[in-house]
Amino acid sequence: MARGKLRIYVGAAPGVGKTYAMLSEAHRRVERGTDCVVAFVEHHDRPRTEVMLHGLEQVPRTELAYRDTVFTEMDIDAVLARRPAVALVDELAHTNVPGSRNEKRWQDIEELLEAGIHVISTVNIQHLESLSDIVESITGIRQKETVPDEVVRRADQIELVDMSPTALRRRMAHGNIYKSHKVDAALSNYFRPGNLTALRELALLWVADRVDEYLQEYRSEHRVSKIWGSRERIVVGLTGGSEGRTLIRRAARLAEKGAGGEVLAVYIARSDGLAAGSPKELAVQRTLVEDLGGTFHHVLGEDIPSALLEFARGVNATQIVVGSSRRKAWQYIFGPGVGATVARDSGPDLDVHIVTHEEVAKGRGLPVARGARLGRSRIIWGWLVGSVGPALLTLLLLYVEASLGLANDMLMFLMLTVAAALLGGFLPALASALVGSLLLNWFFTPPVHRLTIADPKNILALVIFVMVAISVASVVDLAARRTHQAARLRAESEVLSFLAGSVLRGETTLDALLERVRETFAMEAVALLERESETAPWTCSGSVGDVSPLARPEDADVDMPVGDHMALALTGRVLPAEDRRVLAAFAAQAAVVLDRQRLQSQAEQARKLAEGNRIRTALLAAVSHDLRTPLAGIKASVTSLRSDDIEWSAEDQAELLAGIEEGADRLDHLVGNLLDMSRVQTGTVTPLIREIDLDEVVPMALGGVPESSVVLDIPEELPMVAVDPGLLERSVANLVENAVKYSPEGEPVLVSASALGDRVELRVADRGPGVPDDAKDRIFEPFQRYGDAPRGAGVGLGLAVARGFAEAIGGTLTAEDTPGGGMTMVLTVPTVAGHQLAQPDLPAAVTS
Repeated sequence: MARGKLRIYVGAAPGVGKTYAMLSEAHRRVERGTDCVVAFVEHHDRPRTEVMLHGLEQVPRTELAYRDTVFTEMDIDAVLARRPAVALVDELAHTNVPGSRNEKRWQDIEELLEAGIHVISTVNIQHLESLSDIVESITGIRQKETVPDEVVRRADQIELVDMSPTALRRRMAHGNIYKSHKVDAALSNYFRPGNLTALRELALLWVADRVDEYLQEYRSEHRVSKIWGSRERIVVGLTGGSEGRTLIRRAARLAEKGAGGEVLAVYIARSDGLAAGSPKELAVQRTLVEDLGGTFHHVLGEDIPSALLEFARGVNATQIVVGSSRRKAWQYIFGPGVGATVARDSGPDLDVHIVTHEEVAKGRGLPVARGARLGRSRIIWGWLVGSVGPALLTLLLLYVEASLGLANDMLMFLMLTVAAALLGGFLPALASALVGSLLLNWFFTPPVHRLTIADPKNILALVIFVMVAISVASVVDLAARRTHQAARLRAESEVLSFLAGSVLRGETTLDALLERVRETFAMEAVALLERESETAPWTCSGSVGDVSPLARPEDADVDMPVGDHMALALTGRVLPAEDRRVLAAFAAQAAVVLDRQRLQSQAEQARKLAEGNRIRTALLAAVSHDLRTPLAGIKASVTSLRSDDIEWSAEDQAELLAGIEEGADRLDHLVGNLLDMSRVQTGTVTPLIREIDLDEVVPMALGGVPESSVVLDIPEELPMVAVDPGLLERSVANLVENAVKYSPEGEPVLVSASALGDRVELRVADRGPGVPDDAKDRIFEPFQRYGDAPRGAGVGLGLAVARGFAEAIGGTLTAEDTPGGGMTMVLTVPTVAGHQLAQPDLPAAVTS
């Protein structure tokens, strides 16, 4: 069965019209005859959105009870049984009510997609996991409900529902988003123009990045090499010199002129013997480009201009920034330079900026060494000098009236042979020696115009000439090959140095390493494959690029074994043997990184198991004492009441029954704390945020302590708070019970509250012995009691549960000294002004 397709409407803020656009699309599909149903859509009492539901089939929702309240959620089984072609599921980041099949709604959608049902959904940009920190810094509000970016990126279609901040605020003022009594608070807080503008920019940039990914996939699939300037992407060519900093800053300024501009700095390690860049300077430039928001790339290339242009076209760049040549005037005889060559060969689709700097015309930092890979033009010139040069020299010598002598003629022909060796290598020099010896014999050795030689001395001279010419050519060629080998090894050492540096800098993720392999060797895709045994199938442990054809190492263009059951597979081109040495180092490092990741995962699991064992040990110790004490009292009272030997009076029976009730209450309290701590430890606490007054919650938390033991000071003018009332009540109850337990007789606990900015601060102060500063954090750990001296009932969980619940509702809990002696617990919770909510009695996600 084919997997269903997912379409997501993305918005910058609530009210931009995501749900309306989704319902409009549903009506269009229904008109075309598509079987489309509403699996879950929340209209939030917005009249225009509610009207759009008319005429669409709605699958009945399922009802779930949680904390004495009934909530409705999407009925997955009903949707699967109905099996429509398209299902509308609103609010992708929503957290389901506890008791649902899945924790998150996006997991429900995954089930529908796996069943072959197409899904249309909505999400706000602030609910994306990668942007939650940025949104919090902008709005001051931490989004508790998020969805992994990868879930949204996997969508087959993403459509941005955009609206200007002015239009959205006007829509809010007209009452089209929230009810009238919430409009003023919303406009003055979350829906401020600055907030909306920043969120809109985030949404536009995120969707633009996703569109760019689609574009890259299309260009790769259709092998499009021509640059499509859909966005400004600027490549900076670095040489390792100090001028690179100037080029990077210049490129950053160019990128700032266009929204969404991107800077990619690339250093190309040459293997033809040219001087390498300074590793220290490259490290500085890498840090600079990353600080400016760009990325640094290291590529191995034979020809600098070609490699730079190939990289730029590969990343769909629109501009290239290179520096003016550092060559002196006389050095231009060796060629026009990198900048001029790049500008000449860039074509009409790439703009090239040649930037001046302080190092212009100051010469190269290191001398140029020649390599063995001479290039086509030099080989052609070598053959021309070696074959045509002797003929031209013969004509020149024949027209000279005065004879120079055979010795001088041989020296001139030897000069041509050396020139041919320097230009074209051994073979052109050998050809020059052979042709030159024949011409010397025919035209300049008596008897002339014959191949015979009259004087034996001339025979010896010609033989020596040929031997010297061949020897010189051999030495020159050998030196060139040795130079090439040294240059190649140096280039490899540069790559390995960057590889080792990436490990030291903490770039140890497998995907980052494989991406480095792909860039270094200019490959299309790289995958690390492994299998458990010789007969087991290969599995992919990590990959970059399109690795769909890489089911086995044999399917790749290049495969590098790593041990017996692992291989690094690459597609794109066949690598020469000399490149495989560096590739082997990358492969070994990839295996090490994979092992390290697995060891870290196992260490984390071991840490969790150790923590669980510690808690279980503490729990057993607590059960052995604190739980058995009330059980022993209950058992003794029940045994006494059942005894036939004693006739108990009504007062005695009432006292024994009161003891049983007290012991049962203590057990209930202890078990309740244990269950609450279990929920906090496993992360299953799901707050249901509501707008409520503090004076409605705090009095209910005092039911477990004597009325005279607490003094309450909660001003009526406090702002409403955005909390889960049940969790706040349990947290306050634990704080008050702990304070009363340690307060001296006759010293009531003071519970007071005050407003502080966008928070409300609740303080529970006692006059007990207090806690030293170094123990103030430890008292919030599970099964911890200061001094390990039990006092009264409890297993040391009250404060741990209180802090866990406080953090779950977006608050904080800390301990301070009470002036005059004692300890004060400070509980801060957010006010409604800092948390935009839509309806009470509903999870926070429904406001998204």
